[in-house]
Amino acid sequence: MKGLVVIGHPACPSYSHALGDQVAAAWRDLGIAVEVLDLAALGFDPSLTQAEASGAPRQDPAVLGHIAALRAADYLAIIHPVMWGMPPAVLKGWVDRVFAPDVAYGFAPDAPEADGGKAMGLLRLRHVLVLCTANGAPVVDDPLERIWRETIFGFCGVEQVSYRCFVPLVPNTDATRRAWLDEAGQIAQEIGAQGSGF
Repeated sequence: MKGLVVIGHPACPSYSHALGDQVAAAWRDLGIAVEVLDLAALGFDPSLTQAEASGAPRQDPAVLGHIAALRAADYLAIIHPVMWGMPPAVLKGWVDRVFAPDVAYGFAPDAPEADGGKAMGLLRLRHVLVLCTANGAPVVDDPLERIWRETIFGFCGVEQVSYRCFVPLVPNTDATRRAWLDEAGQIAQEIGAQGSGF
């Protein structure tokens, strides 16, 4: 079993990194091999090239490496702050570039052209965990959760998606933040245990 933890915070260290450490540790305790991609630390370029935007196969070695890690993963955790209601640009760009045609999704070749083709999800992830942090009041019927759960992963064929937004990060107490770290580890453990035989 393999796990991939993607941290989409533009600064390091951050609370997102602490959450990522908890998830990675929980999965490793279950015998899951974990790779962590800290996008900002890696200097990941989030800008979709003109060729990529036209549907050309990816050529950038960094992007190809991330695609290989995504394809190899059984479990994926995405961790990010919410900025203006959205993930940071580095994470949005990661999705743009890595969730490429014929990697994350495709279209049936025999679908009627008038229908625009029938989309097929190609990701074979067992479970995705999205953890985010935000300031302000908790959001009821969070639109960001629907984007991750339906627009992105549902479209790419992933049925099991868990989402948790820890809010408000500021202001809050150290005790609350420590409790959230414990909760993140527990969620990850439960997800990993479902498929690892524990």
